[in-house]
Amino acid sequence: MNQDRRDFLHDSARLGAAAIAGTALGHMGPAHAHNAQGRELATMTIAELSRLLTSQKITSRQLVEQSLAAINDPQGEGKRVFLLVHEHEALAAADQVDAQRRAGAQLPVLAGIPVSIKDLFDEAGVVTLGGSTVLAGTPPAARDSTVVERVNKAGAIIIGRTNLTEFAYSGLGINPHYGTPKNAFDRTAGRIPGGSTSGGAISVSDGMAAGAIGTDTGGSVRIPAALNGLVGFKPTARRVPLDGALPLSFSLDSAGPIARTVADCALLDQVLAAETGGIAAPAELRGLRFAVPKTVFQDDLSRAVAGAFAKALGRLSTAGATIVELPMAEFAQAATVSSRGSLVSAEAFAWHRRWIKDGAGQYDPRVITRIRPGETMSAADYIDLLQLRQRFIRTIDAVAGDYDAMLMPTTPDTAPTIAEASKDDESYFRFNGRMLRNTSIVNAFDGCALSIPCQDPGSAPVGLMIAGTQNSDHRILAIGLAVEEVVRKRHT
Repeated sequence: MNQDRRDFLHDSARLGAAAIAGTALGHMGPAHAHNAQGRELATMTIAELSRLLTSQKITSRQLVEQSLAAINDPQGEGKRVFLLVHEHEALAAADQVDAQRRAGAQLPVLAGIPVSIKDLFDEAGVVTLGGSTVLAGTPPAARDSTVVERVNKAGAIIIGRTNLTEFAYSGLGINPHYGTPKNAFDRTAGRIPGGSTSGGAISVSDGMAAGAIGTDTGGSVRIPAALNGLVGFKPTARRVPLDGALPLSFSLDSAGPIARTVADCALLDQVLAAETGGIAAPAELRGLRFAVPKTVFQDDLSRAVAGAFAKALGRLSTAGATIVELPMAEFAQAATVSSRGSLVSAEAFAWHRRWIKDGAGQYDPRVITRIRPGETMSAADYIDLLQLRQRFIRTIDAVAGDYDAMLMPTTPDTAPTIAEASKDDESYFRFNGRMLRNTSIVNAFDGCALSIPCQDPGSAPVGLMIAGTQNSDHRILAIGLAVEEVVRKRHT
């Protein structure tokens, strides 16, 4: 019996044969069978779906149809999650993948898997809006971005383009132009999705896509992942080329995945970085040394976050990891490096100035307010900031060198309601600053980081961040695979 068959039988036992056999078995009425299967498949991981596709127990068309059904559900969040849905293209691509499989082709792991992309990545023939109305009516992209090229080459099916904070410039995910998708937790209360990759996170949490591709300049992958009980990975920036992606900050931008598990994020990251050889095996937790910095990262945590973080550290310690809590006061320097987003605003203004000149009134006022300070920064001040950041990177590389990784809460708070966060400018910028506080430091020292759910079942989602210095991506993913098994409870 080959490995794919063994894996499939394992999945069958876990999920129930009827749920994954579908209507062909005739065990249920067609509508009931389809709905039950859709619910099961919508909660499966990319790795699980890939095995079922390879064994031809499900088809890519089934997955795409179920994604489209979730998107088009009038009671769902689809209209706020997607700015553009590639319905016909996705179905045609699914049929092509299915035909290749029936013909015996050996396809990549992601072949036939529906994924979403943030509305920052160019697709040939499509206007990249960046979650704004400013660029409406501009010419469509002449070619695909590198990220889109690599996703397509891997056989994944881009189901559509997801909503975001306008031009990716906020950690809350609120968009006044296209609406704000509601957080997957406590939907009745209407909580923020986190930003800026707001639509990407909800596309995964709600079964509209098996994975999402976003960007992360100060936490825009990790924040929505943390607030929605998902996994998000921010790679070292230069590992994934950003040509054909609408920029926020040339120095800090990175592209990374949101998915249900670390393994799924590793699969997507491998595609984005054009790497081969398979994902890393989980690290051995026993003997690993984790630094837990107190400076900044643990300041004024909400009770829910503090409690979940402490429990996660306790579980890791019980599993044999060494937890070293220490000040790491060097992190206080981050406030100078990213004072009021000065580096981001300078680089953002360089790109936006042509649009602000004639279209300032079309911007979200809370976004353009953060861009405009870049207009008055001198070249000398900008150079000083770049040099200050390089010194900060060297400092953190030195103090983190004795540890396998650093652990900290992804965000200091769980998700507030959209109403609370947007009621006035003071509330908006206070919540936004807190959401970005921990994650943005990793971008400042050019690191890589995972956010993994660590809350108790039924509680508001809390993220545990596993951070490493630049180019330690493979190591952080391997550690994340091991940590995930200890701190999260997936099937609750």
